[in-house]
Amino acid sequence: MPPIEIYDAIHHINSLDPIEWRCHPSIMKTAHVLQLLLLSAVWGVSFLLISIAGASFPPLWVALLRSTFGAALLWTVLLAGKHSLPPRRLFPWLFLVALFNNAIPFTFFAWGEQTVPSSTAAVLNATTPIWAMLLSLVIANGRINKFIVLGVLLGFFGVLLVVYGHNTDRAIGISHSAYLRGVVLIACAGLGYAIATVLAKAKLKGLDPIGLATTQLSLAALMVLPVALTGPHPVSVRLSSIAAVATLGIVGSGLAYLLYYTLLAHISATHLTAVTYLLPIWGLFWGAIAHESIGWTAYVGVAIVITGLILLNLRSFQVAPSPIQVPQGEQINQRI
Repeated sequence: MPPIEIYDAIHHINSLDPIEWRCHPSIMKTAHVLQLLLLSAVWGVSFLLISIAGASFPPLWVALLRSTFGAALLWTVLLAGKHSLPPRRLFPWLFLVALFNNAIPFTFFAWGEQTVPSSTAAVLNATTPIWAMLLSLVIANGRINKFIVLGVLLGFFGVLLVVYGHNTDRAIGISHSAYLRGVVLIACAGLGYAIATVLAKAKLKGLDPIGLATTQLSLAALMVLPVALTGPHPVSVRLSSIAAVATLGIVGSGLAYLLYYTLLAHISATHLTAVTYLLPIWGLFWGAIAHESIGWTAYVGVAIVITGLILLNLRSFQVAPSPIQVPQGEQINQRI
């Protein structure tokens, strides 16, 4: 899920990367920009699909079916293209990334959207870059500049405005506490995405992206399966929910994760999380299509979020010191 020019914080995230010693270019290539837009469009509609799937399936079953459908597609692509799976020595990292990037967020989004509309969930997902920046500061003692701070604060304020605006006009039958619980769950899902992004960038870069994505979704399905079987089961299943969860898995997880890991191999972790700032636009669009109640505060909040993105993309690059050159053999050992 997800580079533009926020280099002080980005350098410190990239310094965690044992695979590649380099600074990312100050301006993204056009192809990468278009891929980010496509990825945001695909993930943008996912929030509405989660809501539709949740009408028939409990949250754990939404996560399970989404992972299963996505994994089935990726296994087909992997076997047809003779791609390679990650080495078994990376299993602990694969497990952690699958947990934080798939099992937990897939479940928490479905759970949270029981009381939070899909358009609001899409905006809440924009907290992912904020969590990623905070992680970079904690883990790598990162430095930030005024553009990063102002951009993140504006983005966070925009998210809060959308959340508050809906809370004052929430649907009948949903209590204040239930709504806030859903908000917290979705925010935690965003935190999970940020953790997974940093971990994947640091420990899993350089692998076959198809093999990596296949492993991720397969592990997530295996994690969720026993918990789903022991919990509530679907009772009355609608055809629309089946279609939604199948599309969610095949397109929103399967195809989208192919694109995600392709981008992750070329641009920085914090840059890649910037795609979540585009999701509120798609969230409002699909929410409007689904006749969700969207107040003026939502549009103002999204505009503020986009302003934050523009500030994050301003030229604020500070060239990092040249890294110590490591012999090729030692670099290979670091990758292991």
